[in-house]
Amino acid sequence: MVGSYSEILGKVERGEAVVITAQEVAKLVESGESNRLSEVDVVTTATRAVMSGTYAVLSFPVAGPASFLRAKRVWINDIAAEVGPCPNENLGVLDLLVLGTAHSQSRPNYGGGHLFRDLVERKIVHVDVETNEGRTLSAEVGLDEMPYARLFGSRHAFKNYSAFVNAGKEPVNTIFHSRGFAPHCKEATFSGCGRINPLKNDPLLESIGIGTRILMNGAEGYVLGTGTRSSKERPNLSGFADMHKMVPELMGGFATSAGPECICSWAVPIPVISKTILAEMARPDRDIAMPVNDVNSRTVIGQADYGDVWTDVDLEVEFEPQKCTSCHPCPVVEACPMKAVKSETGSVCREEALCFHCGLCVTKCPSGAFRCRLGAIRLQTKAGMVKTIPVVLRQSDRLRAIRQAEELKRRIRDGSFKISQPVERIS
Repeated sequence: MVGSYSEILGKVERGEAVVITAQEVAKLVESGESNRLSEVDVVTTATRAVMSGTYAVLSFPVAGPASFLRAKRVWINDIAAEVGPCPNENLGVLDLLVLGTAHSQSRPNYGGGHLFRDLVERKIVHVDVETNEGRTLSAEVGLDEMPYARLFGSRHAFKNYSAFVNAGKEPVNTIFHSRGFAPHCKEATFSGCGRINPLKNDPLLESIGIGTRILMNGAEGYVLGTGTRSSKERPNLSGFADMHKMVPELMGGFATSAGPECICSWAVPIPVISKTILAEMARPDRDIAMPVNDVNSRTVIGQADYGDVWTDVDLEVEFEPQKCTSCHPCPVVEACPMKAVKSETGSVCREEALCFHCGLCVTKCPSGAFRCRLGAIRLQTKAGMVKTIPVVLRQSDRLRAIRQAEELKRRIRDGSFKISQPVERIS
């Protein structure tokens, strides 16, 4: 039965609430037990994807007081940072903004997303400072030496995103593919976690509002409101969380053919406070529209749905080392956007904690050592024709999104995560 926020929060506090994940909702629907959804008080949702609209605000000392008047330019691991807004005159302290899509000047395919993960992994980073007086100084700093380090999303967790194809005649380098995008609609890429996405379950923003407590990359944070390019039909969210408590495996950098991008994860509790939320919970991937865009013009050339890419597919890429024929050079090592596949002492290995399960390795390995059913876009064109286009790259990781929803459920049930009622509804 649909309840009020206060009723549901009371049940959670008393340990009486029925809390299930969006994936568990899907299983109930598929097994014909949709009637049981009326018993649910809270559904935990999540998404993990390449999210360009990510930036960090960092503040930390690099020298003693009176060491320099003001910083003019700063680089962290050769990535340019924006200085300010506070000048911190004569304090030896930097206030910086680092974009998730910023690129290193010296390290190919290393960007802000990689830097953020390095910091959360407690790796020491190199900081170069050019002062207003023209002096230069350097420092080695780790996250634990940064009193203030918060990650922000300017537009995250789109209700649903898009699939992309290259309808042109030539290959295209783009943020929507890790290699040159083949022409003539021969292959497709996509983003979006479909039915487990937070805003798919609360599209009218009845439950999610300003001040809603979330998990961002595993750390507790808050919703600030909607983000840039948010619309009634395709809403998204802005939010933030403290980097000190984030989980490296849930974040990072992702190399594309147009340069490095940034990965971010969200998990959001949805109290079932309306019939709309109850109905949306039960909506399957097949009923969630996925517009198909020509990557050259960013115009919609047809429609597909999330059932094409998340039904009867594998969420995890399997690696069978015994099938590896030790190609030299290894095309998978060269192509992997996460650098999760490495060739060491003549053998190929995969670092699971880095793997995004994007599936690109499946199409690049000539020996079939990497295996995963990725699905295919059934493009319904404006002329009424249907064209089947194989998916070669996923820019969303539904496997870890499901795990994040499970983790959020566990925290709610053991009391370590407190659901917060929004201070204001998002208009």
